[in-house]
Amino acid sequence: MKATLILANGMTFVGRSIGSTADRVCEMVFNTSMTGYQEILTDPSYAGQGIVMSYPLIGNYGVNHEDNESSRPWAEAFIVRHLTTRGSNFRCEGGLNEYLKQYDITGIEGVDTRALTRILRSEGTMNGMITCAEHFSVQDCLEKIKAYRVEGTVEAVTRKAPQVYPAMGEQQLRVALMDYGVKENMIRCLQKRGCQVTVYPAHTPADTVLSGGFDGVMLSNGPGDPADNTAIIEEVKKLYQSDLPLFAVCLGHQLLALATGAQTRKMRFGHRGGNHPVKDLEHGRAYITSQNHGYVVTKESVDPTVAEISHVNVNEGSVEGLKYKRPNCFTVQFHPEASPGPMDTEYLFDNFVDMMKQKGGAR
Repeated sequence: MKATLILANGMTFVGRSIGSTADRVCEMVFNTSMTGYQEILTDPSYAGQGIVMSYPLIGNYGVNHEDNESSRPWAEAFIVRHLTTRGSNFRCEGGLNEYLKQYDITGIEGVDTRALTRILRSEGTMNGMITCAEHFSVQDCLEKIKAYRVEGTVEAVTRKAPQVYPAMGEQQLRVALMDYGVKENMIRCLQKRGCQVTVYPAHTPADTVLSGGFDGVMLSNGPGDPADNTAIIEEVKKLYQSDLPLFAVCLGHQLLALATGAQTRKMRFGHRGGNHPVKDLEHGRAYITSQNHGYVVTKESVDPTVAEISHVNVNEGSVEGLKYKRPNCFTVQFHPEASPGPMDTEYLFDNFVDMMKQKGGAR
């Protein structure tokens, strides 16, 4: 079946329908990863977005339940150059096309995704629509496209009740993890370091967490504009004002920055992929990181009496990490848990664990 992608700038791409045949309007973003499409689809940070995979061959190793990063895919749409019809891998449990249909994700293949990526890089992230209709009015589609806004996504992706994950091996520490759209591997990275992890819904009051007897608090990744989460930011302020060790990633990093007086802005096209170089300013070392974000903390808004910039993006100098003057508190914009992507910065979880133990949390 024919499918058409219409962008907010009026450009159209004609291809073949994959996944659901429902019309879908969303924010179009691109990801430069060569593998990890299942982890990308199930990353809650993609809620409200359509993902353009710049690498041309997608689906070649199929899908399986072990690679999910959450309970379901959150992407609205999926755009690829070529979709492999049959996965070739001993772990394969099914094909990607059937997976997209199962979760009602509208997709299109047979379009030039590298040309599409160049458009999104040069003109910036923009809304778009995929339709399988034979006859449609581009003008009507553009009105729907321009009216769309990514909002309410944290409320959509967060869990509805607390959930406890036991430590792998001997339990040494207890960690509270705020779920703004957490990925499963973030939880596993703590579990395998001897942490029992209690994952809380996004709007859990800070007092509930602070009275829980935890050794540290982690703020997770998540979707959408961080500045929209005004109620959550107020609770994050209370967590910051405590003396518990704090570690935040991606959206959590942005929320803590907003809670302490810094500002965020929307990026032209964001960072999404597994090949983004980041420099650790303290140690003068560069790492290749996994990233997925469309907003960034503005460096000029960071109060040097509150925090110092600890990591920067090598390509364009944007803020990738903050080390706070308040004891036992640091945050990063990239994803140290990877999934997908390199695991170069997983040592940050070790730093968080050491911080909690030095604070007296070892049990």
